Amino acid sequence: MAKRVASPRQSVGYPSDVSDDEWEFVVPYLTLNRLDGAHRTHDLRAVFNAVRWLVRSGAPWRLLPNDLPPWPAVFQQMQRWRRAGCFEAVVHDLRVILRVQDGRAPDPTAMVLDSRTLQSTPESGARAAYDGAKRRKGAKVHAAVDTLGHLLALHVTPADAQDRAQVATVAAAVQDVTGHHVALAYVDQGYTGATAADAAATHGIQLEVVKHTEAKRGFVLLPRRWVVERSFAWAARFRRLARDYERLADSLASFHYVAFACLMLARLLRPEVTP
Repeated sequence: MAKRVASPRQSVGYPSDVSDDEWEFVVPYLTLNRLDGAHRTHDLRAVFNAVRWLVRSGAPWRLLPNDLPPWPAVFQQMQRWRRAGCFEAVVHDLRVILRVQDGRAPDPTAMVLDSRTLQSTPESGARAAYDGAKRRKGAKVHAAVDTLGHLLALHVTPADAQDRAQVATVAAAVQDVTGHHVALAYVDQGYTGATAADAAATHGIQLEVVKHTEAKRGFVLLPRRWVVERSFAWAARFRRLARDYERLADSLASFHYVAFACLMLARLLRPEVTP
């Protein structure tokens, strides 16, 4: 009986793959060593495509398709990028470009701050906590965006952490990436009180609490506040961010930066593509 030989699968690409223009923009940020170095065994663009596929699909590392580089190689390179802050740098520069393209100043003077709670999984359960307001055990992602919805800073805590207690950490990070240009932050009623106001004022930021003017019934679109909610909705379309699948909080934060880098690259170079 003749032995059957499986034909190698030909890669036809994935919808999450980086375009030529996007790769030309991002490759300087991701090249930590020479592209033609003797140590390199996998194409760097293929590794980046694997990370994009993983974040978009939500699959575990070990389920990366066979026509992408092996998962250990992708995982190790992602850790190098994470430690080097590559995606934070990509997001920062894309934000500046998109703001200038929109007729705004390169650095914002106002931001919108909020948090969302992600359900824990067995991988992240060791650092999870219970959010009584959301009735969910997991992690909180505290994010600050500019008034266009572009990510400024992000901080991950257990879900039982109070929003107002994270103001100082997020405000310091925002001022660091904007050169201390931000003077106003729009927040919800979870940030009321002197503690949050004083923490923001320490970093030169005034908190403006956007309140409901009447009893809430159904969906209510709040001025300014909807911007950060839209940004969270964009991030939620990346299935790796639908729950907290990461053992480390830093990994969860890094995947958020990867997602926003993908969104902002598409907005700049492929405006016909929706988030």
